[in-house]
Amino acid sequence: MSVTLSAPLAARRARPGPPPLTPLLDPLIERVIRDTPECLHALVARHGSPLNIVWPHTVAGNVARMRCALSAERVDHAIFYGAKANKSQALIRAAVAAGVGVDVSSAAEFEDAVRAGAARICATGPAKTMLFLRQLAEAGALVAVDSLEELDDLVALLGPTGRARVLLRYRPRSAGRTRFGMAADAVLEGLRRVARAGARVAFEGFHLHLSGYDYASRAVAIAEVAALVEAAAGLGLPARLIDIGGGLPVRYVAPEAYAHYLAEQGPEHYGTGRVPGDFYPYGSALTAADWIAGLLQAPCRGTTVAGYLRSAGLQLALEPGRSLVDQAAISLFRVIRTKPIGDGTAIVFVEGSSFSACETWFASEFLVDPILLPAAARRPDAAPLRASIAGHSCLDGDVVSHRLLAFDSAPQAEDLLIYANTAGYQMDLLENEFHRHPMPARLVAGPSPDGAFIFVRDK
Repeated sequence: MSVTLSAPLAARRARPGPPPLTPLLDPLIERVIRDTPECLHALVARHGSPLNIVWPHTVAGNVARMRCALSAERVDHAIFYGAKANKSQALIRAAVAAGVGVDVSSAAEFEDAVRAGAARICATGPAKTMLFLRQLAEAGALVAVDSLEELDDLVALLGPTGRARVLLRYRPRSAGRTRFGMAADAVLEGLRRVARAGARVAFEGFHLHLSGYDYASRAVAIAEVAALVEAAAGLGLPARLIDIGGGLPVRYVAPEAYAHYLAEQGPEHYGTGRVPGDFYPYGSALTAADWIAGLLQAPCRGTTVAGYLRSAGLQLALEPGRSLVDQAAISLFRVIRTKPIGDGTAIVFVEGSSFSACETWFASEFLVDPILLPAAARRPDAAPLRASIAGHSCLDGDVVSHRLLAFDSAPQAEDLLIYANTAGYQMDLLENEFHRHPMPARLVAGPSPDGAFIFVRDK
């Protein structure tokens, strides 16, 4: 659950210029920002900027809403948290506590999942090392095999007595030119090789993953996989599940506000003088639960996806990453100074870099307005300002936001800019120690006995 910012918080960000993109916030996180700003300033003073704060309490609700949509259609299902979305061990623990498995794409992610006590692990990375394959097989994890070559490697390392659980990764026709998965003829050859491997390879079904965020393409892909399910049964290899990966949407801002922004934006709203060509759907019309419901009700093989899965006795597996950690983190940047650039706009320099808020590195923008949290000692007479946000490195491209954000009061040194909902890839996908600055600290927020929150280092 998330809420729109209350009026006092919303008033701290801009009105003129480009339409606002006010972030949706979890009610508890909003309360901390609104009622205890001095606590956030103290945390940044102690741990540095940027500072990431993880809020694991949101994970259980995200999982529950997904399960509700799946159960409403009486579909057997399995959920695996896509651990690549965030490096936080606390979020993996929260996912495991919510009863879901963990999807891993590296040996390090696998070890984190084991450390968190994950009972179910699925590995979907495309180029698994022999060491990683061995770890997975020995742990009884589910291995999504990406190629015939990877299948041969896995069978070879098993020897005469080893055993592995596998899915064969299918490349849907709509995926176009992609390096992931196998075309139908290669999957059929994979099935034949699995059959020859005998009891050493336990075939459990098919995996697929599509880019983008529409459910209709997944429904089409499931219909394509249905033919492979029948072919597998003909070889004595009954499938028990179809894993469709992730791609469930997250709603960062109200859909109406997002649609209004896209309709009204122009080159004058960006410091580059250019509108980016593509954005994540930050104001998605669908929630993750809506998306699941739409998928299950979509047509498939003369019935619906849900009807097909039930009739075929198949489990549907999902690997939500971003959507499972929706509202599970905020990122705080301390302002260094504001620099006018001579055209009526300015640049706000923050302590940190765009490697910790990474959309501009993909020629896009994080279309969620930051919240300005003023320092206690700031000058009260700061004028309104339109400004982009830049990092403190020597790279000209180190820009957190090219958008010219309109502030009612110009940001000043020691103010904080808070970016909401950064757990899904935003905070640590590209973070590094450029200029030898230390990696941003990551804290975990948890309830204290007095009903407030305590903040400890993520481990």
